[in-house]
Amino acid sequence: MGADIKRLRTRIKSVDSTLHLTKAMGLVASSKIRRATDSMLKGREYALALEDMVAQLMTSGECRKSPYAAKRDGGRTRLLVVAGDRGLAGGYNANIFRLMREYPDAEVIPVGKRACDRYGERLLHAEGFSYRDAKGIADTLCSDFAEGKFDRFGIVCTKYHSLMSQEACVKWFLPLTAEDNKAASSTVFEPDEVTVLNAVIPEYIAGMIVSCVKESFAGEVAARRVAMDSAGKNAQEMIDRLGLEYNRARQSSITQEITEIVAGSGI
Repeated sequence: MGADIKRLRTRIKSVDSTLHLTKAMGLVASSKIRRATDSMLKGREYALALEDMVAQLMTSGECRKSPYAAKRDGGRTRLLVVAGDRGLAGGYNANIFRLMREYPDAEVIPVGKRACDRYGERLLHAEGFSYRDAKGIADTLCSDFAEGKFDRFGIVCTKYHSLMSQEACVKWFLPLTAEDNKAASSTVFEPDEVTVLNAVIPEYIAGMIVSCVKESFAGEVAARRVAMDSAGKNAQEMIDRLGLEYNRARQSSITQEITEIVAGSGI
């Protein structure tokens, strides 16, 4: 009986430590949510402005002859994979890596510690990822694509729907595609549309990378907040159940001691 009481006491102490950890991580995630979502929304606005500009340029027939709009028959794919910097975020990282199974032959550029650990590249944190980081990646991507080193480029990231819902997805950016039903732009570009398009594409790709990383990071923080809330509730329920078992064991032990004392006294 004494061994059971000691085991229950040790278990309660262990679960209580876990509860404190989950609460602390939940609070940290909560403190980051507002800043992360604000940054994500600004990134979305910037990405929409870039997409609109590229869409206007692509209405020109000449722009469709750009090397960035070239359609290729090869299956060489290059993917930038955005995963988390830490674990304990529910299925956030697992969903990203599960989606990556659909592209086993893709060349991978990882962002986020978990992605870097998985694919063995230099470390680029998702939190604090800067435009400078994105521009360096974008310049290399655009140069390699123009030289024909790969056939399409996409970003594997997390789409943020709400605090409770995030979805792993792939967004494709190269080669560029034109909307057939979009009217030709009346904007005048100097010196000409193709020159402007070729100059702006590295900025466009860098902006898309930044936007996707910011949105993924907001999804990571939200997923961690939900996961820690759930883990905290489970830990509290376990503590309550173990506490009930502990009290029953203590009561049984006390009752047995009283019985032995009474029996020994000959009453």
